[in-house]
Amino acid sequence: MPAPPAPSPGDSLTIAVVDPSRARAAILEEGLRAVEGARVVVIPDTADLLDRLSALSPDVVVIHLESPSRDLLEQMFGVSRLVERPVAMFVDRTDTPMMQAAVDAGISAYIVDGLRAERIKPIIEIAILRFNAFARLQRELSEAKSELADRKLIERAKGILMSAKGLTEDEAYKQLRRKAMNEKRKIVDIARAIVTAADLLG
Repeated sequence: MPAPPAPSPGDSLTIAVVDPSRARAAILEEGLRAVEGARVVVIPDTADLLDRLSALSPDVVVIHLESPSRDLLEQMFGVSRLVERPVAMFVDRTDTPMMQAAVDAGISAYIVDGLRAERIKPIIEIAILRFNAFARLQRELSEAKSELADRKLIERAKGILMSAKGLTEDEAYKQLRRKAMNEKRKIVDIARAIVTAADLLG
């Protein structure tokens, strides 16, 4: 299933606040009032968190953990990997391995001992911008890898045609292109069919 469109700082946002403390959640809610058009939904515990976030489908997730255990942090990092949305995490204490784990998990903003209402809006905006920048880089990398794989497939198909029919490289490519045009398909799809057939025939 494709990921939902990435949010932008100016959008009307649904923001999930995960915090077992009603008092701290209130600080987050106060800060989030500055985010125009934001709908804030407080999730007061982490039980079945991924299912609840999936049902809510928020644009941004804000998590506050007062004194998180390593197991709980790992669980939250897992949530960050799976929800494919910007995640801002506030913690009262941390260490270098946990900060590294947060980066590896794709946490968009990881704030230590910084829960103040006036800081919430800019932190959310930065989290969204970082998430979008990272998502764009991942998309470009994926496209580049796909393009490289397609080129390799086409090269292999040309080699098969050259060997089987005694064609030059240019003639083999023209055959691929002509067949793709006739069948209204992509050249890479024709190349894949040729490679698959060659593999089956040994």
